[in-house]
Amino acid sequence: MTSIDRARVARYARGGARWAKLLLARAQPSGVHVFYGHDRVPGPNDPVAGGTAKIQRLATRFPNNPTGFNLLYLASNWIPRDLRPLVALARRRRIPIVLNQDGVGYPAWAGDRTEEVNRPLRALLGAADHVVYQSAFCKRSADEWVGLPQGAWEVLHNAVDVGRFTPAARPPGGGPVLLLGGDQTQAYRLELGLATLAALRRSHPDARMLVTGKLVVPAEPLIADLGLAGSVELVGRYSQRDAPAVFRRAHLLLHTKVNDPCPSVVLEAMASGLPVVYPRSGGVPELVGDEAGVGVPHPDGFQRDEPPGAEELADAVARVLAERPVFSAAARRRAVEQFALEPWLDRHAELFERLVAR
Repeated sequence: MTSIDRARVARYARGGARWAKLLLARAQPSGVHVFYGHDRVPGPNDPVAGGTAKIQRLATRFPNNPTGFNLLYLASNWIPRDLRPLVALARRRRIPIVLNQDGVGYPAWAGDRTEEVNRPLRALLGAADHVVYQSAFCKRSADEWVGLPQGAWEVLHNAVDVGRFTPAARPPGGGPVLLLGGDQTQAYRLELGLATLAALRRSHPDARMLVTGKLVVPAEPLIADLGLAGSVELVGRYSQRDAPAVFRRAHLLLHTKVNDPCPSVVLEAMASGLPVVYPRSGGVPELVGDEAGVGVPHPDGFQRDEPPGAEELADAVARVLAERPVFSAAARRRAVEQFALEPWLDRHAELFERLVAR
């Protein structure tokens, strides 16, 4: 039996034990007890991405309670396998459901799987007592491709621990270092990032790049074709505990994903004093604003992903580098004033207490 098979068997065993306890339980606990739909929430040493990152933050104040919960909090990009019976149980026991709505399926990335991706989201929107949209873009795209919420809703951007993600005592030495952060889950993200570095090196020949996360295409052939050997470091995936040190190694974040709903990597970069250069679409403009980086225009729509060209992104990077201290201070200030973790947790506490009391 492989390690993957063993992990799958253990996961099903945990799920079976949980359901046995759930079906026997009758009394509702007092206070707020939250279940996130999964038996285990990643710890601080575990690599996380997407929906698991925000759940990991919430669990610091509201620990995961798989069997004694009185509130069900589900993330649209971390949907449990037993979603239907879980929602049915919550409805039957009048347990409130909160949906954290991130991105949706649309033709540019989901293709003919668009409806398959959106079907469980539609069921969740119909069952949720309250929907937390991660950005105004999330609300707009969900309205268009999934449907309208049946319960109350609000826009609440993701948050960052500004006490942990702080600027480096001094910027890295040597030439400019670009960070291509997060998981590179679409091939164009890595390809465009490396092409941008190659274009930038015409004016900044000592520029380098850190590439993090999971790659869906091999990086080495692209690096060789673009003449970037020795200028790119493949960092791989990292845990939240190690994340601040990764950001402190760079001068700015190059975020190449288009229509990104509300990426935590952008907030973590800003809190670390890194300006952001990005395609001007999705929810990222809501995070970066006019002062914490530069968004590059590009054809914006749901039918095709058409990111800006490498030359345009390289020009934006050069503009930011020319005034990096100003952009850096603005990025840090914006993260602290608008996206700090504690107010985000406080808002969830208010919401949870009101729903449970009802």
